[in-house]
Amino acid sequence: MAAFFLSWLALGQNRIYPFRMSDTNLWSHTCAEDFRAPKLSDNLTADLIVVGGGFTGCSAALEAAGQGAKVVLLEAQTIGHGGSGRNVGLVNAGLWLPPDDVMQRLGQAPGIRLNTALAAGPELVFDLISEHQIECEPVRNGTLHCAHSPAGLKDLEKRYAQQAERKAPVALLDAKNAFQATGSEQFFGALKDDRAGTIQPLAYAKGLARAASERGALIFENTPVQQVKQSDHWIVETASGSIKAPAMIVATNAYHTAAKGIVRAQMSPVHYFQLATKPLPDKLHDKILPNGEGCWDTGLVMTSFRKDQAGRFILGAMGLPDTLGLHKAWAHRALARLFPDLSGLDFEFFWSGRIGMSKDYLPKVLSLGNNGYSMFGFSGRGISPGTVFGQALAKAALSGNANVLPLQPITDYSDRWSALKGAWIETGARLIHALKHR
Repeated sequence: MAAFFLSWLALGQNRIYPFRMSDTNLWSHTCAEDFRAPKLSDNLTADLIVVGGGFTGCSAALEAAGQGAKVVLLEAQTIGHGGSGRNVGLVNAGLWLPPDDVMQRLGQAPGIRLNTALAAGPELVFDLISEHQIECEPVRNGTLHCAHSPAGLKDLEKRYAQQAERKAPVALLDAKNAFQATGSEQFFGALKDDRAGTIQPLAYAKGLARAASERGALIFENTPVQQVKQSDHWIVETASGSIKAPAMIVATNAYHTAAKGIVRAQMSPVHYFQLATKPLPDKLHDKILPNGEGCWDTGLVMTSFRKDQAGRFILGAMGLPDTLGLHKAWAHRALARLFPDLSGLDFEFFWSGRIGMSKDYLPKVLSLGNNGYSMFGFSGRGISPGTVFGQALAKAALSGNANVLPLQPITDYSDRWSALKGAWIETGARLIHALKHR
């Protein structure tokens, strides 16, 4: 059975890899930040090398440049090409795990440290957007975690109690108030978090890169790393140049490409697709998510939904896109069930991306030695935690003090069941999307 799951997953991967940014991705179609960078064509020295141009890498480059350091960022494709440019765009406080679970897995003091840092994540994101005038459609009206069943509501009640104990600005909505907030009668309640909000994720990533560049960071696109060497300094080699620096951050997460000298982290290969309609007419725009919150549900195979600035309705769920249109057919059924007024509405955009999911759903900071770090495993919560960790990693790498990190670095990480877990998740997504709501 395990071999069957693995072969199925491999078949799906062979069919869609490598991902390519195209006009079917809504975020590339509507991105207001037009940041572009050249390919590296020289041998340079720096104070810090950053590998990866997503939220974490760009946040690190911005922080390092702000400290006056000479920082060089290398991106194998273009800024935001990976998960950052395929994100749902929810700026959440904390992780997917409830805060008590974080403390149980890390221990009392480390758990408090991580929970506290990530609870302030949305504030950092929206402050950076304001400070650097990033054009990324920011809306800070909260998020809604919606109960898809009575059991889902019980889970939200537990999450609410934990957040309320920590004085977080959260509210537990009953079914009536959830209907008023979402426009859907299908939810048994919802947990609203006023710390959170939504953004255009690709524009945010490009805006961070633009701000870092304005502060003096050197950014190079279409420059994949071929080899990394370590002695008294880090030396990163590409096909057309190299960088030498005393500190390095690898922030490639689920989109890490093979490079000699850097071990790829073992993470479950989880995939997430999204579809977007044309802008809704004013009557429906005012009825569905009238306050513009971003939403996701409590289903085992999660579903997300939100609107963008133009009023397009965006629906997302776990699963590989497939040529048979299985997930798209499910999306039409889900749309009709959740929002009958949108029944029959076609989707104008369809895109997908990969999520870096660790075995315990906690992010990981891997110490590479010699002021070098690798960051991965946000498990679908990349925007806020990525920004927080990017900033902290820059401080740690430049100062040589790992105590400034929200999470203690580890020296080794493995997950031998990662491929099987990814196959299991994909199988569940396909079965649910094939059979549900028929």
